[in-house]
Amino acid sequence: MRSKSTKGLFRVRNLIKTLRQKLDAGAPFSSQQLREAGVSNALAAKYVHSGWLERLDRGVYKFAGDPLERDPSFRFLEGRLDGLHVAGKSALARHGYMYHLAFNEVTRLWGESRAQLPDWVRERFDVQFYVRHLFDVSLPFEGRVCRLPDAPEGPLVSQPEVALLEMLSEVGVTEGVEESRQIMETMRRLRSGYLSKAISACRMVKAVRLCVHWAQEFKLDWADSALEAVPGHQRKGRWVGKMRDGTTLTLPEL
Repeated sequence: MRSKSTKGLFRVRNLIKTLRQKLDAGAPFSSQQLREAGVSNALAAKYVHSGWLERLDRGVYKFAGDPLERDPSFRFLEGRLDGLHVAGKSALARHGYMYHLAFNEVTRLWGESRAQLPDWVRERFDVQFYVRHLFDVSLPFEGRVCRLPDAPEGPLVSQPEVALLEMLSEVGVTEGVEESRQIMETMRRLRSGYLSKAISACRMVKAVRLCVHWAQEFKLDWADSALEAVPGHQRKGRWVGKMRDGTTLTLPEL
């Protein structure tokens, strides 16, 4: 006959097994998700004390002993950080434009509200987070991002045309000039109509000028339509900017 302690352990193991069937392995989960699975806050605290669950942050848990995976963690954060998505060079890599990069390359995440990534993310993943507002309301957030077809459960990723402008906006700040040029030279197949819409909505002169200037230099198929999309107020005069390394970047008027 089983003792009370044995019966209790058996029940706990069964509940943890049920939780594993309901919650994704390698993904963090919230206290609300636990409650929906039948685990109260008090019971969750008991499971943490017993070593079945690990508390990552206030109201955030994972299964003890399970390593967190990067993309499920980013997907979880989308509900907590406004406008969070994989952006710029990292998004281009996921769309296949930078196949030579290692999978563990630093991931660029952008958001739209002032916030910080939680410690449990920064401690586990090589990631950089920036708050940016590169586009106006004519290109809303929902139209700038997507789930990749081969990763429908993965995090939101910038559309390639948007990711290009995001990367170019960071040239001289977090991205190098030469590497960005090399990446853009490979981007010969873009949706010219969508890119034109993104250029029209882009607030940054540097990003727009670089996009058009390099497209013309590389004789990319969409260079003419990109030029036509540039708003009049972004065409006039030279653009001169100081890069992080102390050099000066000068872009001619369009």
